[in-house]
Amino acid sequence: MSDVLRLPWTEARGEVSPREYVDASLRAIAKSDAELHAFLHVNAEAGEGALPIAVKDNIVTTDMPTTCASHILRDFVSPFDATVVARLRARGASIVGKANLDEFAMGSSTEHSAFGVTRNPWDLARVAGGSSGGSAAAVAARMVPAALGSETGGSVRQPAAFCGVVGLKPTYGRISRWGLVAFASGLDQIGVVTKTTRDCAEVLGMIAGHDPYDSTSSTERVDDYAADVDAGVKGLRFGIVREAVERLEGEVRANFDAAVAVLRGGGAIVEEASVPAIGYAIAVYYIVANAEASANLSRFDGIRYGHRSERARTLDEVYFDSRGEGFGPEVKRRIMLGTFALSSGYYDAYYGRAQRVRARLRHEFAQAFQQFDYLITPTTPEPAFRIGEKADDPLSMYLSDIFTAPANLVGIPAIAVPSGFDAAGLPLSLQIMGSHFAERSLFRAAGFFERETAYWKQLPKLAGG
Repeated sequence: MSDVLRLPWTEARGEVSPREYVDASLRAIAKSDAELHAFLHVNAEAGEGALPIAVKDNIVTTDMPTTCASHILRDFVSPFDATVVARLRARGASIVGKANLDEFAMGSSTEHSAFGVTRNPWDLARVAGGSSGGSAAAVAARMVPAALGSETGGSVRQPAAFCGVVGLKPTYGRISRWGLVAFASGLDQIGVVTKTTRDCAEVLGMIAGHDPYDSTSSTERVDDYAADVDAGVKGLRFGIVREAVERLEGEVRANFDAAVAVLRGGGAIVEEASVPAIGYAIAVYYIVANAEASANLSRFDGIRYGHRSERARTLDEVYFDSRGEGFGPEVKRRIMLGTFALSSGYYDAYYGRAQRVRARLRHEFAQAFQQFDYLITPTTPEPAFRIGEKADDPLSMYLSDIFTAPANLVGIPAIAVPSGFDAAGLPLSLQIMGSHFAERSLFRAAGFFERETAYWKQLPKLAGG
């Protein structure tokens, strides 16, 4: 691991033993997590691996519960480790805790967790983003040097942006989903949150690769993802997605323009790109994702595992009461929306049409990548919002994913890298998207931008900044 992965508050400036490193992480969690609530479970008996890491609590582990932040799985402990967890352990990592999330990864703020909201380390009155808010907050607050999250429509990149850290969504199939509790199987991916681009590349290298347990995992070779981090961007072509940013204004627009200037200053060629169907991405995403969720969540029926209602007397009551008591309001809303989209008489009008638009979006992205090495947008349309601000406005909450959802629909890799701060001191973020399996190239661009700006070095007060 790189020196940057070493936690800044470890007592020794030189080498520390794995046990000291893990203990330092556990002390940081004990010190800060009462305020942040980034963790749902902490493993005080974590091993002595070289890297303490947090794992989102929808990725199964044998030594801690996997609740998906839901009452329906409150006491569930998996009989096996997820493939990514097994690979991390094999490489000497210690899983120090399970990070908070929106229930079943359905949300953009971690306010939908059944066990309480995660707060933003930069401002405790604001959300950490979602659904991987716990993972991003834990890294930003320097409780762990790296964390795993999951992505369906931006759930790694958006909280990484809100918390001022690096968040990667890899190519669909690059990382095994075996052991990730399914939300929308055609969109779900496991992603990485770290403080720096190089660290992100190194962690990706630990967990990427084909898995015989996951038929959707790719056989594409695992690259040396950090090899070009210091190579610069001279001569590389970046496309500003015109349809995504043309109405952007205020501090987010000014920050994005400044980021473009940094890229041009490094010799990159930056021009406008056109992806006309991108304006339909959010609508398509919330039809496709919710339709798949309604099918995937049918397994939580009070029979096989998870919560079973104590008041149920008949089989129908077991189903209805167990799900009614176990699922929270956002999960119920998405199940109903998805069931409606798949129902007789509406399938073609909603789900079928959404998949056709998705195919069009794939085609347009492929065309754009024939001209450009990268496509860029802000990661989010605004900085972290206040806790409760969007609680009664689901549509406004859903629009938090407006820049991130297209990459999930198309299956391409994308990375969020800190790009500065607004007037209130809240982090802002640049999103860089690449073509399929171009993660190594993506880290090259992000590494240059990070090196030129060094925003990652700034710490929230909670972490000693």
